Amino acid sequence: MALTIGLTGGIASGKSTVANMCREMGIPVIDADIEARLAVEPGEPAYKKIVESFGSGILLPDGGIDRQALGALIFNDEQKRLLLNGIAHPEVRKRMAEKRKEAEMSGAPVIMLDIPLLFESKLAHLADKTLVVYVDRDTQLSRLMARNSFSKEEAEARIRSQMPLSEKADMADAVIDNNGDIGETNRQLLEILGRWRNEKGV
Repeated sequence: MALTIGLTGGIASGKSTVANMCREMGIPVIDADIEARLAVEPGEPAYKKIVESFGSGILLPDGGIDRQALGALIFNDEQKRLLLNGIAHPEVRKRMAEKRKEAEMSGAPVIMLDIPLLFESKLAHLADKTLVVYVDRDTQLSRLMARNSFSKEEAEARIRSQMPLSEKADMADAVIDNNGDIGETNRQLLEILGRWRNEKGV
């Protein structure tokens, strides 16, 4: 059995950097965000249900779902948000399970599930181990402002809207401290992977 790792972090914490390091090592990375986009493409089961539930006003001229229009609809409406999640989330989980099975069949010893809302969505049970990419609040703030050209207020609002990284770190089986340089992050990743593979015997 492959070792399955649930990878998570917060906005501008460096989770994507760690996911890319894993890809470069040949570890299959199953990205929940990518699967979420693919799950609502025209022709997919979730697409049909979303259009039936929210109407054709959320469609782009090419028939695709207008994410901004849909986002505006659910932003202040808890019931609509729950309805959308109830349609999309099971499909996303199904797609991820299929990809995971493919990776296992191909003989991959380690599989990475990249799930931004791993703890918030209570999906930690999908993985053998959970890994959080952590940065301190000031580093997160300055990186987000630099990356997205946000003002301090905009960046702080984005960070506040998420579960604090310190909470995620407390819940994880291991934490990568990404406050340093990329070499240090890579060293921590290799050490954690090596330890867990030894424990699992893969």
